[in-house]
Amino acid sequence: MASEDADENVHGHTGGPDEAAPADAAERAEGGPLDPKTAAAVAAAEAAGPGTGETVRIDSWIWAVRLIKTRSLGATACRGGHVHVNGERVKPAYSVRVGDEVRLRHEGRERVVIVKRLIRKRVGAPVAAQCYTDNSPPPPPRDAVAPAGIRDRGAGRPTKRDRRELERLRGLGGLGGPATGGPQGPTGLAGPGRSGSTGGTGRAGGAGR
Repeated sequence: MASEDADENVHGHTGGPDEAAPADAAERAEGGPLDPKTAAAVAAAEAAGPGTGETVRIDSWIWAVRLIKTRSLGATACRGGHVHVNGERVKPAYSVRVGDEVRLRHEGRERVVIVKRLIRKRVGAPVAAQCYTDNSPPPPPRDAVAPAGIRDRGAGRPTKRDRRELERLRGLGGLGGPATGGPQGPTGLAGPGRSGSTGGTGRAGGAGR
């Protein structure tokens, strides 16, 4: 019923006092009147909520509030142990509740949020912000990255994708140097080999004549 009332507010219908129930409840929860934009966002969040008696999966919720880009990524994060609710690792089908603390590790950043509203449909950023309290630590500064060419100990051999990324970070400066040098490096070792091969062919031809 609350979902239907909020939906009428979102679409701008006018009617009885019940239509303003979601916004009025939000005002009471926030301790004062809301500005029009916030009130509209609250109403939209209520409209995206589940029906009476319905639950919301954690993989669906973190996608709906824009903590993760796709629902499939949300399910993958849960299976990989990157989503915790109230300190416990959870599966994608876990039913999240208002008041739960959700911790998500994604793309090198940790998000810590407290659930304020349950929604099942993905909403815009202003509406999503009304669905949780963000207690996340600040993201690391952009300059706090490992220098190009430095890999974590135990990371193993770099993949082709890793090597391409390292070359990009180096500005491709390391590719031109060895090519013009002498015997140093892989390119330098290839030079004498090619020369020797050509010379050997020439001598063989001369001997034949």
